[in-house]
Amino acid sequence: MNVRQISVFLENRAGRLASILQCVTEAQCNLRAMSLSDTSDFGIVRLLVDDVDRCTATLRDRGHTFNVTEMVALEMPDRPGGLNQILDAITAAGLNVEYMYAFATRTPGKAVVIFRFEDNAVAIPALAAAGYPALTEEQVRAL
Repeated sequence: MNVRQISVFLENRAGRLASILQCVTEAQCNLRAMSLSDTSDFGIVRLLVDDVDRCTATLRDRGHTFNVTEMVALEMPDRPGGLNQILDAITAAGLNVEYMYAFATRTPGKAVVIFRFEDNAVAIPALAAAGYPALTEEQVRAL
C-alpha cells in the first residue's frame, strides 16, 4: 500500500510556489499535506492531493517539472512520543528513512506521518508486523 506524492521542482524565485498552488486550485484538488525544501538554486515542493492524476495533468499542461513518488503513510497517535514509537519499529527493522513529514488529521488524537524509504516493499510488511499498517491512498484522502 503506497500513497502517491507529487514532487514539483521550482526555481528559487518569487511567485513560483504560488504558481504551483494555482495549478492545484485549477485542478480542483484538495491539498492534504505539503512540504517545501530548498537549496540556493531550486526548491522541491512535495504535495499530497486528493486526485493525483488530475493535479499532474494540470501541472503538465502548465509546463511544470514534477515526478510522482510512492510513499508510505502511517497513522500515529498525536501525542508526545507517538512518532518515537514508529521510529523504534523502523530502527528495529533496519530501515533507513530518506525523508518524512507529518500532518494532523481531523480525528482528535490522530496524525499521519509520510515516509520515503529506500525500499517500500521491505518497509511496509516490516512496519505492519510491528503494529503499524500502511494507509492506502483512499484512507489518506478521507482524513
